[in-house]
Amino acid sequence: MSHDTGVSISFVYPIVKTIVTKGYNKDDFFRRANFDESLFYDSENRLSGDEYLQLLELAADITADTSFGLHQGEHLEVADLGVIGYVMSHSKTLGQALTAYQKYNALICSGLNIDWEAKGNEIIIEISYSSPRRSPSRHCIEEMTSSLYHLMIRLSCRAITLKEIQFQHGLVTAIGVYSEVLGITPQFGKTSNLITLSKDILDYPILFADAKLLATFETIAEDAKQRLFQGRIFSDQLYNWIIARMPNYFPSLKDTAKAFKMSVRSLQARLKQEDTTFQHVLNRVRRELAMGYLAKPEYKIGEVAYLLHFSEPSAFQSAFKKWTGVTPRHYRMDLWSEGIRVDHIGVQTSSL
Repeated sequence: MSHDTGVSISFVYPIVKTIVTKGYNKDDFFRRANFDESLFYDSENRLSGDEYLQLLELAADITADTSFGLHQGEHLEVADLGVIGYVMSHSKTLGQALTAYQKYNALICSGLNIDWEAKGNEIIIEISYSSPRRSPSRHCIEEMTSSLYHLMIRLSCRAITLKEIQFQHGLVTAIGVYSEVLGITPQFGKTSNLITLSKDILDYPILFADAKLLATFETIAEDAKQRLFQGRIFSDQLYNWIIARMPNYFPSLKDTAKAFKMSVRSLQARLKQEDTTFQHVLNRVRRELAMGYLAKPEYKIGEVAYLLHFSEPSAFQSAFKKWTGVTPRHYRMDLWSEGIRVDHIGVQTSSL
């Protein structure tokens, strides 16, 4: 089951650090992003994936750095990853560190994931983004690619040569910057985001790794992961059940309780235990589907409203603005201005 827990507020720190280091006003950045700085006061706070992507895009715009994500990943420190970074830095080898990153990545970002496998004398790392509606911007993918590469160098204190990089997005900035940051020119417009390295790097030892500290930080990471996901199981089941039935069927609370073989009161009580409500889960489904439909040019806004079972387009527009802060029309315009759309067969493409 997929748990969408968003992005840790701590992962915004490096972006703000870059903004300030480059001489830009953080308050102006927060104002333009409509971001509440008080969120930093609680390390348990999290942003949605879309909110994080918007901050990343805005930072790239403010700094006028067309390779912002690439540079951001280059300068990411192990400590910026929090407890994950400490687990990685005390793993015995880079292979174990990659396994730890994969296992605990949801603590910092549940949308971006890595999957890796050894093939012959090579290791292939795939970077993916689990969103039902859109792909991330190139800045996000390039940040993760660059950070993984440079973290491996920092952890092992050894030179690492990439054999090949493939990106799904197209080339929109100077080609030379990639070789400067990654030591190689990527291939663009491919079907997956892949990094290919020599299998030997899996056995590179991590200097100053401490087995006792590793056990300590793994315990902390496990506890954090459990806290992050606890109490979300039933509401996630309900979300997946509803989204599988839309748009053909719009279940009522009574219908849903019957399908889950419980009374309405019991269903509401289960959701209350998870600090949510049936209406909140229903709105989450509608919001996710709305964003997906709005990315498809063949759907008119009025049609989207009826697909989501709103009585009239105005009701949908009001609800969407409440969910996102913008109207469906402005959301669609912003999405397309980023070069992101979904073609007629539902495959997302991006010019970024």
